[in-house]
Amino acid sequence: ENFVHILRILNTNVDGKQKVVFALRSIRGVGRRFATLVCKKADVDTNRRAGELSPEEIERVVAIIQDPRKYKIPDWFLNRQKDVFDGAFTQITSNGLDMKFRDDIERLRKIRNHRGLRHTWGVRVRGQHTKTTGRCGRTVGVSKKKGG
Repeated sequence: ENFVHILRILNTNVDGKQKVVFALRSIRGVGRRFATLVCKKADVDTNRRAGELSPEEIERVVAIIQDPRKYKIPDWFLNRQKDVFDGAFTQITSNGLDMKFRDDIERLRKIRNHRGLRHTWGVRVRGQHTKTTGRCGRTVGVSKKKGG
């Protein structure tokens, strides 16, 4: 009766037709296991559709996602552990994820770290081979002469 087709949760449009766990996964920074755990902590049935949730249940879910340590979610479950700047353990979502990611890469560039330099040069960062792969946008191979 009060079904909502598109919910707005943490600056993200969430599909109300999907089950709650899968709908929460559309929020950046919320994965499969974290979404399941949030639903259990908020006493939300995981078999229900997201559009069937009451505003109180949505508020509970948002509160748990924003401050999971307050609801006894362990530190090893969070996606930002022991932050470099303040040492905090947090779960970062949506726009905050982009900002932290950009800040981390900028910090690596600033201290002239090997990873930061490789980000600057636009080459593979994690030790992959680069002789033959990852050549998109660059000249490839040797061209043969025509004729003769």
